[in-house]
Amino acid sequence: MLKTILAATLLLAGAASALAASTEADFKAAYAAAEAANKEAGSLRNQWTTTAATLAAAKKAADAGDFDAAVASAKEAEALARASIFQATSEKERWKAMEIR
Repeated sequence: MLKTILAATLLLAGAASALAASTEADFKAAYAAAEAANKEAGSLRNQWTTTAATLAAAKKAADAGDFDAAVASAKEAEALARASIFQATSEKERWKAMEIR
């Protein structure tokens, strides 16, 4: 019973935070994190064009005052940049393990 109550409480807390509107400050923080990750990907010479497009969409949504969409796009851009970083670092040495047959 206690586990059920705890689970319900956590579910309600998560739902309440999901309903909270994003602010300009939330956007600025998310955008800064995405730009930093994209810059790191650039230093590895592996920036994805989809990351730049998603950052532009975030900026456009913020300019329109839709900070929920802007934050979501900025977080997506950060995820894309981090994926490109992972790709660059994992493939840096992995190609040596390939065998020509």
